[in-house]
Amino acid sequence: MVKVAVVGASGYAGLELLRLLVRHPRVEITSITSRQYVDEDIATVFPALADILTLQCTEVDVDKIAALADVVFTALPHKTSMDVIPDLLQRGCKVIDLSADYRLHDVAVYQQWYQPHSSPELLAEAVYGLPELFRQQIAGSRLIANPGCYPTSAALALAPLLKHEIIDHRTLIIDSKSGASGAGRSAKTGSMFCEVNEGFKAYGIASHRHTPEIEQTLSVLAGEPVVVNFTPHLLPVNRGILSTCYASLTNSIDIASVKALFTNFYADQPFVRIMPGGQLPNVAYIRGSNYADIGFVIDDRTQRIIVVSAIDNLVKGAAGQAVQNMNIMLGYPEIIGLDIVPVFP
Repeated sequence: MVKVAVVGASGYAGLELLRLLVRHPRVEITSITSRQYVDEDIATVFPALADILTLQCTEVDVDKIAALADVVFTALPHKTSMDVIPDLLQRGCKVIDLSADYRLHDVAVYQQWYQPHSSPELLAEAVYGLPELFRQQIAGSRLIANPGCYPTSAALALAPLLKHEIIDHRTLIIDSKSGASGAGRSAKTGSMFCEVNEGFKAYGIASHRHTPEIEQTLSVLAGEPVVVNFTPHLLPVNRGILSTCYASLTNSIDIASVKALFTNFYADQPFVRIMPGGQLPNVAYIRGSNYADIGFVIDDRTQRIIVVSAIDNLVKGAAGQAVQNMNIMLGYPEIIGLDIVPVFP
């Protein structure tokens, strides 16, 4: 039994962590923090947890957290995570960070897209926690940078094609849509009901912070620098990400060969589902689960391939992937605590 703490438990990702961890058979949740709800019972903050979890929220106290927990999930905003993670590591905790603070390997790139970094010496140690690509490194780590939701959906959609040089990465366009929970739980005008309901818009064009993270992972897969056009959109739904990725083929290939490529590439990956012939992913069919559904079409007329992936931004795009990373880190069966059937309708 491993003792875990969730720092930043009152956001959507924090709640999703609690929802998954409370049913994990090898986890005891010993500490939860929330700056906004200090001394309040978590079931008061999230009534969905009534009679399931009775812990009270506390302020962030690194010494107390380290005394109570072996593994700490930090579900804090960017910049806030780096203020506590070095001290947690120094006290012997393993850390899985859901912010962007340790995802980018190059401190100059991080500071260009975010803000000054207070512990750049940890960037080289932090393991990018995308299990389907970096499982071996995750297993021996003490600091995992949990990937962003958009980068997860894009990397899983494109990894087999880049690894086997099926596409010309110079032609890549990534078009993604996210549910409103991707904006977090804080009150923002752009994510209010009247702003989102019955609307559909692009945002962060040519400037979204997930762009360098996407490019970093795709560059590793391609073995050379990759630059992409990435455009996110806001969907009028609570959760889910649908990414549609377009690229020119390097050589002629048929759809059966592409399906075999994807099937073989993800053969041992329990949470990646390759869609049957003729079907494409839908965010409705992965809701609440840690699955990533992937489908594809070849446009013979333009000699381009279109790959579509769907994930739940709060599960495979955040908390579920974090629990998956913890399982790998601790040597647990990878699917334990995550064997959840998607909720539909």
